[in-house]
Amino acid sequence: MKSQLPMTDVSPAEGLSPHQATFRLGRALDTGLRWLTEGSAALLVVIEVTLLFCNVFSRYVLNQPIVWGDELASLLFLWLAMLGSVVAMRRGEHMRLTSFIGRLPLEKRAFVDTLGAVIVITFIGLLFTPAWEYVSDEWIITTAALEIPNAFRVSAIAVGLSLMLMTCVARLLTSARLIDFSVSVAMLASLAGLLWVAEGPLLLMGNWNLVVFFMIGVMAMIVIGVPIMVAFGLATVAYLSTMTSTPLTLVVGRMDEGMASLILLAIPLFVFLGALIEAMGMARAMIHFLCSLIGHVRGGLSYVLIGAIYLISGISGSKAADMAAIAPALFPEMKKRGEDENELVAMLNASGAMSETIPPSLVLITIGSVTGVSISALFTGGFMPAVVGAIAMAAVIWWKNRKGEVTTGKRASAKEIGHALLIALPALALPFVIRTAVVEGVATATEVAAIGVAYTFIVGLLCYRCFDWRRLYPILVSTASLSGAILIIIGSATAMAWALTQSGFSHQLAQVMSTVPGGAMGFLIISAVAFILLGSFLEGIPAIVLFGPLLFPIAKAMGINDVHYAMVAIFAMGLGLFAPPFGVGFYAACAIAKVDPSGAMRRVWPYLGALVVALGVLIAVPWISIGFLPAT
Repeated sequence: MKSQLPMTDVSPAEGLSPHQATFRLGRALDTGLRWLTEGSAALLVVIEVTLLFCNVFSRYVLNQPIVWGDELASLLFLWLAMLGSVVAMRRGEHMRLTSFIGRLPLEKRAFVDTLGAVIVITFIGLLFTPAWEYVSDEWIITTAALEIPNAFRVSAIAVGLSLMLMTCVARLLTSARLIDFSVSVAMLASLAGLLWVAEGPLLLMGNWNLVVFFMIGVMAMIVIGVPIMVAFGLATVAYLSTMTSTPLTLVVGRMDEGMASLILLAIPLFVFLGALIEAMGMARAMIHFLCSLIGHVRGGLSYVLIGAIYLISGISGSKAADMAAIAPALFPEMKKRGEDENELVAMLNASGAMSETIPPSLVLITIGSVTGVSISALFTGGFMPAVVGAIAMAAVIWWKNRKGEVTTGKRASAKEIGHALLIALPALALPFVIRTAVVEGVATATEVAAIGVAYTFIVGLLCYRCFDWRRLYPILVSTASLSGAILIIIGSATAMAWALTQSGFSHQLAQVMSTVPGGAMGFLIISAVAFILLGSFLEGIPAIVLFGPLLFPIAKAMGINDVHYAMVAIFAMGLGLFAPPFGVGFYAACAIAKVDPSGAMRRVWPYLGALVVALGVLIAVPWISIGFLPAT
């Protein structure tokens, strides 16, 4: 809760009260952090796009590869991830569960927010010294091409944690009450003392103590709105500090390992690309073409909504960006035709769930990075599962509109359809440009995003000419914020997964899961149910990062194709992500459409039920996922 202190100036004669001085100090610190981090993060996004595009151009056009290109991109990428995390922390955009604290009275919510900030500070404080020790250890390692100490790269973690600490302090100075802060500190100190006293009994519990740290502890923090990355990280630190003698520098090392993969650089680039699609007018052109084609049939605009999500998801990779691009373009006309706003949100929400497998989905990129599955194969396998989901949704739309009027809009002439197609053609070509570049080996899954950005800029400026350059900086900052929020979750989840592996949990899980009734089919069904639940509580990417490395080897040992298992997991996770009452994707759809969630919640179940049927078909028919993969 923001401070209620008046913002009026105080004369020197009167002086400043302690509260006013504290508030102004916090505001000044916050302002300084804003300009430092947002500007730097935005610049790094531009540099990374330029560098990767130059890599591709130099390699395939000039036939002179930039030998240090990937190395520099990797170095700057970790800085982008950490500065983006700071921006997300300042803007309150880290992934967290807000459904519980949103129902609390204002005063209690203020206390919970303060408690959450103190928990974040505790986590950062515990890693502060180990992070700088990790930097010191990396001075002796030099990079292969640039021949500079690796400490320049990993210092991003220490600097990022330092800036996040300052961000939390600024927030407490401007918004927290002293009593709330004092009680929060006392609660955490008491909990730390309790863990110290209970060390002996917890050791006697064996691996059952994992329930205390990684189930009760994590869920308690998530419920009160603590960022998921902090919940994962603090649970890991608490477990290792209490149950083992492991130095915490290893936690920092595992976080670095999780975020260091150059493959993950595709995340900020595709997020940036998705925002550009909407800003350049390309999304609007595609939607206009679909409207001219099928907008006149019963429920025509509903089918357009599904088609538009399918097309744009194949470009942007961000579900929030997809929905934000489509809703303003379609909803006004759909309301004019008598569609209920709750029904519209239900369709928008379910279409987001069905499109999670469409490349270049951020989840596809993430799962390829953490499990070692070919991203190119995932891109190829992701199209058809979404088609099955789209058909299931279309069946529900047909059923609901079967008794409607024959036509609900003016049928476009062949000339109008042709004109709309001609305008949309440059935009429609983008998914094919991306896919061709990856499949043909012109660019990696990371580099292809830079090609997509360059294509979008050229086509948008030459063909559509509606881009407002004032939007560029906010887009770059939002890109860094969302990317940082995703990447630091991957880092903390990697550390958590490593701790679980070291405890022997992964081996025990493998033994249990390998004995499930029904063999491979039973394992797929149980995995689908698990990912629906995990996607609801943890969001998609944290669930994938945490459990993907544990479950994928089991699936492979049971003879299940990696790509098939990935599609089942991602589709199920998408269902959880967009399923009320916990799925955050559902509330994002409601927020974008500015609709009360309670009304939309009643309308969404037929669509989600159809997607459950589609998931069953996907599980039963592996060909849907792997039928178009090249023979090996």
